[in-house]
Amino acid sequence: MKVHDVTMRDVYLARKRIAALARRTPLVNSPSLSKRVGASVYLKLENLQETGSFKIRGAANRMLTLTADQRSRGVMAISTGNHGRAVSYVAESLGVKALICIPEGTPSNKVEGIRRLGGEVLVSGGTYDEAEDEAFRLEKEKELTMVNPYDDPHTIAGQGTIGLELLEDLPEIDTVLVPVGGGGLISGIAVALKCASSHIRVVGVSMDRAPVMYHSLKSGAPIRMEQEESLADALVGGIGLENRYSFRMVQKYIDDFLLVSESEIAEAMVFALERHHLVLEGSGAVGIAALLSGRLEDAGDNVAVVLSGSNVDVPLLLQLVQEDADRRSVASS
Repeated sequence: MKVHDVTMRDVYLARKRIAALARRTPLVNSPSLSKRVGASVYLKLENLQETGSFKIRGAANRMLTLTADQRSRGVMAISTGNHGRAVSYVAESLGVKALICIPEGTPSNKVEGIRRLGGEVLVSGGTYDEAEDEAFRLEKEKELTMVNPYDDPHTIAGQGTIGLELLEDLPEIDTVLVPVGGGGLISGIAVALKCASSHIRVVGVSMDRAPVMYHSLKSGAPIRMEQEESLADALVGGIGLENRYSFRMVQKYIDDFLLVSESEIAEAMVFALERHHLVLEGSGAVGIAALLSGRLEDAGDNVAVVLSGSNVDVPLLLQLVQEDADRRSVASS
């Protein structure tokens, strides 16, 4: 398949294919954010998926197209946690073996989640890029089928089902904020929204620590960067120097790209918990961070924010809540 072959037809087929595995998630209004932004803000709750993130959509769509021979051999994936959980969950439901390559430093709660769902974990290298290199080597050596987390048309079409749901629940949508790591999520959503109207603004959001897609767009081609730790750990890592789909689709479809700091991500995670009783990991909160920081301009009347995941280490979240409370105490004294 070529880049332009990821179409609305593919997205509709994906929705039919994954219906039994991926939930249709709610779209809820945020009065607090609406007041701050001066527009109606809605939250797309992908954090409520069974595996705790949107990744189940793309993983399910890819794996449900496997041949009988591919299923018998098994699958593999590269992940910093969420994609691995999704692949393991779908693999277990299909009776397929799954090998998940992860980099050192992957949050322990995410590693445990993969293993709990039956995935075999292989720690390969200190960075995402090193784990990816090893995964592609093992794919050939073990004759497994790669379930790519972002650069695969079936994965992208699966993530695009979020765009269909946004259009159905909020047809008057003006702007959508989407977390960006490898670009599969925003590519799929953009296909659906831009097909409906070229005037819908699709805005990517990432952390300001080594945002590879952002700098690749600036360079005009995929690049590699030295990896940095971030609260938005699910967005950390490269996009693949041989990227065939997501990079060019992001180039074609997105209208803007915003970066947020670690302190802004932390503030957004605490905000989501206190104002909406939502548990979000850092990557799931970057859209809220962009709104709280005032970086989004020309939002229009109706803004949707994709909350991509909830798989945060609980002690970390409690630490951020305490630090926020301490700052407020100092500020008020």
